[in-house]
Amino acid sequence: MVCDVVVVGPTLVIKHIEASELLKRAYEFLEKDEEVQTLIKMSNIMAVSRLRFNDHGVVHSRIVSGSALELFNILVEAGLKPSTITYGTARNIDEAKLVVLVAAYLHDIGNSVHRANHEYVGALLAKDIIDRMFREISPNLSSTCKYMLRHEIMHAIYATEINTRALTLEAGVVKVADGTDMAEGRARIPYKMGKLDMHSVSAISIKKVEIVRGAESSARIEIYMNDSAGLFQIEAVLKPKILTSGFEKHFEVYTNVDGKELRVYPD
Repeated sequence: MVCDVVVVGPTLVIKHIEASELLKRAYEFLEKDEEVQTLIKMSNIMAVSRLRFNDHGVVHSRIVSGSALELFNILVEAGLKPSTITYGTARNIDEAKLVVLVAAYLHDIGNSVHRANHEYVGALLAKDIIDRMFREISPNLSSTCKYMLRHEIMHAIYATEINTRALTLEAGVVKVADGTDMAEGRARIPYKMGKLDMHSVSAISIKKVEIVRGAESSARIEIYMNDSAGLFQIEAVLKPKILTSGFEKHFEVYTNVDGKELRVYPD
């Protein structure tokens, strides 16, 4: 059951995996696998240490995973059918959620090579990891099922690229969830390292992000900030991801600046 109001953060994913043995096994694999954790560490070295971007490490992976699963639950409870079930690439809701979880957790591993085209590179890097994961967590799953789920995960990773249209509900929620990791503490490292641009100043203005059922759309994202500079982060990152999620009519975004509420999406 989806909570009335959920704060986006690194522990949200735990709530979602506790209800499913399959998700629990997959999450434990991702958290413990040496290659996965090394690629995520290298992604942070590239993104934060070398390019002075916001965090792209394991905390980001956890935050996006929890946010994506929360959005997925809300949209499904609102009546949307998971694309993987519609097209027969997943057999049940747990397998559809598995696509969401694994794609969200691995979506930034391509940064370990380079920021440029990292979504495409990440999808390719994920292939062998996903194969290894299935051997460990679902050894009796048929090869055909593994291949179909693998490529749904790869699609969802690739589709996080800001201009690439997501073609499944699973990919769409991963893409939007990536844009919800914007609260203040996530931007402190580049800011402290001296990156004083509109992105960093905007990001530190955002204090909290919440997800709730929408009044006019299926899912509402509420962003609390102490300065209207935070609007830049929404316009530059979150809204473009919603607009290419494939499910843009199902989201609404509101800001709350010192108690004053404003709808920023749809315009």
